[in-house]
Amino acid sequence: MSAERLPHLADAELTQEQKLAAQQFEAGRGYAVHGPFAVMLRSPEVMMRAMALGDYLRFRNVLPKRVSEMVILITAREWTQQFEWTYHYRYAMQAGLACEIADAIGEGRRPPGMAEDETAAYDFAIELHQRKGVSDATYARARALFGEPGVIDLTGICGYYGLLAMMMNVARTPVDVEGAAPLAKFPI
Repeated sequence: MSAERLPHLADAELTQEQKLAAQQFEAGRGYAVHGPFAVMLRSPEVMMRAMALGDYLRFRNVLPKRVSEMVILITAREWTQQFEWTYHYRYAMQAGLACEIADAIGEGRRPPGMAEDETAAYDFAIELHQRKGVSDATYARARALFGEPGVIDLTGICGYYGLLAMMMNVARTPVDVEGAAPLAKFPI
């Protein structure tokens, strides 16, 4: 990877608006701005609006936690976003996603042995990312399992984590933790 384009801003570099946004972020999340939010801090309003959406999609969506974390991993894989992958790999394991499922996703292959809800979410996320929509059968299965709110949350997680992946891919944000094997680069 080439040099990081949008490195973490030092406190002395922050405008008043950026300082306020960083304080609000830390008060809300309980940790300092980092990762995609360090990139977005250059536009504090974008960062704060993204944080608000992320607070719901990550922490309060209607899906089982292991399913929502799996969808985040699928999105990280689709965007080859190592920071997102590494952070959420450990959260997926903590939420009860089988390591074999996560590892297959990381290798870009369909995981064997998925539960019914995992299969429905996997098919939905893969179709949405790769085909830019979902088939009637995939939609119907997701709706039957998760309801309309769940369909919206599946779609929102794909879009939100796609946004974060784009931010970090453009910024070339390095991974600052260990915990997951690196994703292989897919040809662009």
